[in-house]
Amino acid sequence: MKKGYLLVLSFFLFTILLQAQQITPIEKAEVLTKVMEENRSIKISQQEYKEAQADYRQTNAVFLPNITASHTAMATTNPLMAFGSKLNQEILTSSDFDPESLNDPSQIENYATKFEILQPLVNMDGVFQRKAAKFKMNAMALQTERKTDYLVFEVDKAYMQLQLAYKAVDVLETALKAALANKKLADNSFKQGYLQRADVLSVEVRVTEVQNQLQSAKSNVQNASNYISFLIHDNSDVVFQPTDSLTVNITPLTDGKISESRADIQAMQLSTDAYQNMYKADKMSFLPRLNAFGSYELYDDQIFHADASGYMFGAQLSWDVFQGSKRFGKSQKSKAEFEKSKFQYEQYVSQSQLEFNKAQRMLLDAESKLKLTSLALEQSKESLRIRTNRFSEGLEKTSDLLLADTQYAKKQLEYYQTIFEYNYAQAYLQFLTKD
Repeated sequence: MKKGYLLVLSFFLFTILLQAQQITPIEKAEVLTKVMEENRSIKISQQEYKEAQADYRQTNAVFLPNITASHTAMATTNPLMAFGSKLNQEILTSSDFDPESLNDPSQIENYATKFEILQPLVNMDGVFQRKAAKFKMNAMALQTERKTDYLVFEVDKAYMQLQLAYKAVDVLETALKAALANKKLADNSFKQGYLQRADVLSVEVRVTEVQNQLQSAKSNVQNASNYISFLIHDNSDVVFQPTDSLTVNITPLTDGKISESRADIQAMQLSTDAYQNMYKADKMSFLPRLNAFGSYELYDDQIFHADASGYMFGAQLSWDVFQGSKRFGKSQKSKAEFEKSKFQYEQYVSQSQLEFNKAQRMLLDAESKLKLTSLALEQSKESLRIRTNRFSEGLEKTSDLLLADTQYAKKQLEYYQTIFEYNYAQAYLQFLTKD
């Protein structure tokens, strides 16, 4: 008995704590809006896209020039450097050709301002690297889009879980009222000598059992609310309450197969294209590169002056003939990555089709189960009504009444669980077939 009283006390304490929390009504559309604005998975995907976009912008160097500017100050007595500095400054005189001055020059200061430009002309491996970076950027955009689709589906599921949790609370609260009414009736019958003590204890066990189930159902309400809070990045400890109830949503079945235009499948294809272009880039690294270069230089013996100037321009054809087989290994690796990505794409499409077929069967199973649980619910409800009336007249056993009461609550919970499974299967099918 002490354990029973402790369980009842803990149940009422739990109920008081739940009621003390802030209960916030919420609509699914509101959850979706907040998820689109605050969900961290979406924000992470957006930043990953920006990373890929930045990588692509770096490949502009394949076409755009590299321009640098520098200012150098130095002082030297090195014969060669001193003579060259005077020559650059255009202050060389005939006395500077004196052997003594050439071999042991005085200290000379040189200030040089230099502008350099390097313009790539032919860089085939860089061109294919740029294409690969663009494919990767576009793939990340599609992955972000698919992440959004997934979160829409996840919101559907989380909101339905919250609705189901509240349905369970409603069912068990009604069952608890019925169990308490039966207990009161049983107590009166026991005092009048119509029931034995064992029958009263059976009713008390039923009351305790329902209280325990109700406590678990209210915990599920909190768990579902916490998950919605996680999705919308809300750290406040609130209990959400759906503004609409859990009902059957009927939409036409989708026949056919998975569309290859789906965002994540397109992203996989673009990823394969990126690996293909990286493989081509590694093969093109065996070809020579052609770059143009030029510089404009200003010299003086005083800082930030420019009494002398000169320029230089030209073109360079360079060819790395052999790098110790490094390029051969790199090309072999990129080819293997490309081939692997093709297999991964085929496997992903096949797996997606497998999930689609499974989801279709799951929906059909849930539809059949929904009809069955609906009939079972009606039967158990009528059975409970009859047995309750007979028990109040002393014509029914306590055990039979408790069994009917337990069955009715069980069938209600099964019915609402089946509605959840049916709606979930439809939402999952829509997620799998969304282009």
